Amino acid sequence: MQYGICNLGIVPIRLEPSDTSEMVTQALYGDQFKVLEQRKKWSRIRFAYDRYEGWIDNKQYKEIEDSDYKDLINANINLSRDLIEYVSDDVSNLYPIPVGSDLNGLQLMKHGFDGNRIVSQHPKSEIVKTSFLYLNAPYLWGGKTPFGIDCSGFTQMVYKLSGYKLLRDASQQATQGVPLSFIEESEPGDLAFFDNNEGNIIHVGIIMEDNYIIHAHGKVRIDRLDHSGIYNTDKNMHTHRLRVIKKIV
Repeated sequence: MQYGICNLGIVPIRLEPSDTSEMVTQALYGDQFKVLEQRKKWSRIRFAYDRYEGWIDNKQYKEIEDSDYKDLINANINLSRDLIEYVSDDVSNLYPIPVGSDLNGLQLMKHGFDGNRIVSQHPKSEIVKTSFLYLNAPYLWGGKTPFGIDCSGFTQMVYKLSGYKLLRDASQQATQGVPLSFIEESEPGDLAFFDNNEGNIIHVGIIMEDNYIIHAHGKVRIDRLDHSGIYNTDKNMHTHRLRVIKKIV
C-alpha cells in the first residue's frame, strides 16, 4: 500500500482519472491519504480524514512512507487559521494555502510556516462564529474553501476548524449524531438535513439562534428555518424541505 500527502494549497479530486471529469471534492494542503490504485498520470486515493475516494493528478501530491502516514493520522489538531497563508520551502519559494490546511506534515515536506494556528478543540458555542468565515463564499460543487464551497464541504470544514470530524457528503453526515424531534430542541451548531422528492438527503446547513440557518446555496448565506424547511426571503419561498436535525456535538 502506498501513501501520499497533498503538498499544494488546493487540489481537485476527480470522479474519474481525467482533467475533464467532475470534481467531487478537494485535497487541501497537508491532507493525507492511501493510494489505492496508481496509473501513469492519475492515482485513486482514500482520504485518512473522512475515507472519501477519488482521483488525483500524480503531479499534485508527494508520496510518503507508511510510518509517516501513521504518525500524521495520529497527530493532534494543527490547522492554519487565516483565510489565506503561505508555507515556504528551503529556497524561500512561497506556496499559498487556505484556512483549514493540516500543518502536521510541515517537517516531512521541509516547509516552514509562521502564521496563526488552531491547535485545540473549540466549544460548540463557537461553531456558528467559525461559520461566518465562509459567509458569501460562492457555491462550488466539490469545493472546500472560502473561494468556492458546497453545502457539505461547508459544514465539514466549519466542524474541522472547531475540532470535530464530519464525513464528506450530506447523506454521509446525516448518519452521524443523534436525531432531534423538533427544531425547538436544537442548539446553535446543530445540523439540519434536507431531502428531495425521492427521500434522498441532498442538503445540509448549520442551525443558528432564533430559527436561522447558515448554508451554501448559490453562496454561503443566512436564511430562515421553520418546520417545513428553509425559507428564502429573497425568493419569498421555501427552497429546501426539512428531513431531520442532528446533534453531532
